[in-house]
This record gives sequence, structure tokens and C-alpha cells, in this order.
Amino acid sequence: MPFTLFLLGVAVFAQGTSEFMLSGLVPDIARDLGISVPSAGALTSAFALGMVAGAPLMAGLARRWSRRGALLGFLAVFLGVHVVGAVTDSFTVLVATRVVGALANAGFLAVALVTAVGMVGPEARGRATSTLLGGVTLACVVGVPAGALLGQLWGWRAAFWAVALLSPPAVVAVARSVPPGAADSERPSLRAELRSLRNPRLRLTLLLGALVNGATFCTFTYLAPLVTQVTGLGSGWVPVVLALFGAGSFVGVAVGGRLADRRPGAVLAGGGGALCLGWAVLALGAGTPALALGLVLVQGALSFGVGSTLISQALRTASDAPTLSGGFATAAFNVGAALGPWLGGTVIGAGLGYRSPVWASATLVAVALLTAGPAARRNRRAARYRTRASSSA
Repeated sequence: MPFTLFLLGVAVFAQGTSEFMLSGLVPDIARDLGISVPSAGALTSAFALGMVAGAPLMAGLARRWSRRGALLGFLAVFLGVHVVGAVTDSFTVLVATRVVGALANAGFLAVALVTAVGMVGPEARGRATSTLLGGVTLACVVGVPAGALLGQLWGWRAAFWAVALLSPPAVVAVARSVPPGAADSERPSLRAELRSLRNPRLRLTLLLGALVNGATFCTFTYLAPLVTQVTGLGSGWVPVVLALFGAGSFVGVAVGGRLADRRPGAVLAGGGGALCLGWAVLALGAGTPALALGLVLVQGALSFGVGSTLISQALRTASDAPTLSGGFATAAFNVGAALGPWLGGTVIGAGLGYRSPVWASATLVAVALLTAGPAARRNRRAARYRTRASSSA
């Protein structure tokens, strides 16, 4: 893999830390700002909604810029809003900083994904995607637990300051590693790229990505209260549990990236079934510490293994949209990142307890599996029909 991909992963690490760190800070933010836990959890949904809107919008806007210029601009905005978020006492302002930060994150990730797959051949796109997403999983392994620990020691604002301090090295890494140059003039029109969304296979892949990622964030956002209120562990275990999930996600992306280039169907079918079963078992066994800790590790691996495979398949399927394909994938997965915390907060607010988000995660993956089977068969029949029609012509 080109060394530039690893440097792009540094920037993705900083942004992934920001996106995921609230899972360990939700109770602290709720107490400090005088809001409910579900309301604080909605900050994750706000970030995800900004990613949903920002991914295609920012990717379209960045078509006019060089890739290095676009990446640096998005990073500068991202740094600025985290400084504002660290000093504000207003929940409304904090929500606004999350949305604007998400727009910048979305634009960066959309451009970075296209940059990554453009550096390698078609046979290595899964590995290139997983290398870039390694920054996300490293954020889960190191950044999120560190943010939770900072929150416990010095308050949730310290985690925002830490993300702001991570951004300047990312700026230097991008400035030194991504080649300069003008925007790509040999690209399809924006309308032509948007037409790629008519592809049924692409739409199916994006839908599955949204459902699987929704399941991931539905539980991940509320891991802290699950661990303390259901599993019965002290608050000091929260960073450990988050690190376990992150370690699993790192393994899942690494393994999934390699298998995605060879046997994506097996990863999605086998991994999806195991993921659904794992969420159900975690919901039932969350009161047993050893079982809960083991399943958090396994579910992290399965969630990100299946999720990264779906991202690589979306980029591969959207080959007619070279500048917007990363935006499509980013938007779809953040539909899930918005849906998950909202759904988890809804079932908790309904009085169903802190196990209920885990059951909701199992349901979302089950819906994905029930959708994938018939849709995949329809797509295969349509492909065979097109092949016969072209042969007879």
C-alpha cells in the first residue's frame, strides 16, 4: 500500500475520535449541561446527520479544488469547530459545532476515499479502503477510550481539546503526503455521476451499509450506561470496554479488507448472520461481565468487518462516479450513524432499559439480511436477462 494512505489514516484517526468519543462522554455531558442522557446521545445523531448531508454536498463542491487543497480546507474547519465546542456552555451551540464539524469530516472522508482507491489497482481496492479506515478503528482502540478517560479526569471538554490538538499533525501529514495539482478536469459531469444512483446493486449496497452501521451505533453510543447499569461494572471499566470494541473493530477492518477483494459475498453473508446473532446474545447476556466483555470485542470485529466490506463494494459498484462515490458511501453509512443513536435513545426513553438498544441493533441487522437475500436474487436474474438480451442482439 502507498505510504500516503497511512498518512491519510492519521487524519481519519483524529476525525474518527471526534465522531465516536461521545459514547464515553454522554453521561458527563448530560450532567454538565443539564439535559437527559438521550438528548446528549442525540449529539452523535447530529454529527451523523451532518455527515449524511455533507458527504455528497462537500464531495460535489470539492470537484472544483485539488484534492490536497480540499483535504486541507476541510481539516482547518474541523479544527476550528472543536475549539468552539470545547469552550461553549450552550447545548445549541454544541449541536451546531457537531453539525459543522461533521460537514468538514464528511468532505474530508469522501475525498480521501476516492484518493485512496485511485492510488491502487482494482484488485486492491478493498485493502486500500481498509487501510484508510484503519484510522477509524484506531480511533476506537485508542482515541475513544482516551477521550472517556480524559472526560473522567478533567471533564468532557478535555476530550474536545484533545481532538483539536490532534488536528495540526494531520494537517502537516496531508500537506506533505498528498500531491498538489489542479482539480481533475477529465471527469464525468455531476449529472452523469448522480445517474449512477440508478444502479439497483449500488442502492442495495448503500441500504445495507446504513442498516449495519445503524446497528453498530445504536449499541455503541450507549455502551457506557449498558456497562455501568446492566453489566454492573464501575465507571472505570468504560474506557476498557470501549477499547475492547475498538480492538475488535481494528481486527475486523484488517481481515475484512483482505477478504473483500477475494470473497466479499462470504464476508457479507456469514459475517452478517454472525453479527445479528451476536447482538441478540449480548442483549441476553449483558448482565454477565465476562460474556459481555467478550461479545463487545467480537461485535466490534464483525461490525467493522462487514461495514468496511460494504464500503469497498459501494466504491466498486459506483465506478461511474469517480468523485462522488466516496460521498455516496459516506452518506449511506452515516444515515445509519444517525438512525442508530436516535433509535437507541427512543427505546431507552420509552422505559425499555439499557439492553433495548442492543435488541434494536439485532433487529436492524436482521432487516438487512432479510432485504439482502431477495434483492440479490433479483439483481442476479436481471443481470442474466441483460446478458441474454445482449447476446441475442
